Amino acid sequence: MNERKAWYVSGYTALLVALAAAAAGIALIVSEASEAVSSGWMIGAGVLLVVVAFVCASSLTIVQPNEAKVITFFGTYMGTVLESGLWMVLPLTTKVKVSRKVRNFNSQTLKVNDAEGNPVEIGAVVVFKVTDTARASFDVDDYERFVEIQSETAVRHIAAQYPYDTFASPDELSLRGNADEVAGELLRELQSRLEVAGVKVLETRLTHLAYAPEIASAMLQRQQAIAIVSARTKIVEGAVGMVESALKQLEANGISLDDERRAAMVNNLMVAIVSDRAATPVINTGSLYG
Repeated sequence: MNERKAWYVSGYTALLVALAAAAAGIALIVSEASEAVSSGWMIGAGVLLVVVAFVCASSLTIVQPNEAKVITFFGTYMGTVLESGLWMVLPLTTKVKVSRKVRNFNSQTLKVNDAEGNPVEIGAVVVFKVTDTARASFDVDDYERFVEIQSETAVRHIAAQYPYDTFASPDELSLRGNADEVAGELLRELQSRLEVAGVKVLETRLTHLAYAPEIASAMLQRQQAIAIVSARTKIVEGAVGMVESALKQLEANGISLDDERRAAMVNNLMVAIVSDRAATPVINTGSLYG
C-alpha cells in the first residue's frame, strides 16, 4: 500500500454550513413545538437540517504542522491529508493522526558478542521520520514499536559482524576504531528493515560501547599487552635501521670491523636503543679477544 492524496477542500465553508443548518433546524423544531396545532413538516425539516449539520461537522478535520491525517471510509483507505489547516473531507470517515516530525529512538544498552565472541555492551540512537503514512498505518501494527524492535535487532546484528578492537591488523574494521563506518552500515541495514513501514532513517550513531563488566579487566590487560608488543615491534624496527645506518657510516669513513667486533657493536647498540632504561656506560680495560 502506498500513500496517495485524499480529496479535501477548505473546511471553513463546511463549518459555516454546519452552524447555519444546525441553527435553522433547531429554530424550526422549537417553533413547531410551540404551536398549538403541529403539522409535522417543520419538525421533519428541522431534523433534516440537524442531520445535515452533523454530516458537515463529521467531515471537518484539523491538521497540525508536520502532521498528517489518514482518511478511511468504512475500512477503505481514501487517502492522506498532508497540508496543515482546517479541511473538509468525505463525511462519516475515520481520521487517524500520523506524526511526520523527526524523532529519536535511543536503544537500551544491549549485551551482545562481537565477531571474536567477546561480550560487549552497545547502544545506539536512531533518527527517523515517517515518509509514507499509508505504510506506517496499514502495513505494520504499530510503526513506533516496529522501529524500536528492528533498531535493536539491527544493532545486535551489526555488533556481531565486527570485533570490539583490533591491533593485529590495522586495516580490519572494528567497533571502537571505525565508528563512522559501523554507523553507516547500521543505517543501511536499518533502512532496508524499515522500508516496509514507510519510515526513513536519517542518521544512526553508537552512544555506548564497552566490554561487559565480567571481562572488562581481563580485556584491558590484553589491550595493554598488545599495545606494548606493537610498540616494541616499532622500536626494534627503528633500532635495526639505526644500527644499519651506523655500520654504513663507519665503512664510509674507512673504519672496518671484523665479524666478531661487528656483532659486539650491533649487540651493544641494540641493547642501548631497545632497552626501556638508560644505558650504563662500561669502560673496557681488556681486549675483546681475551
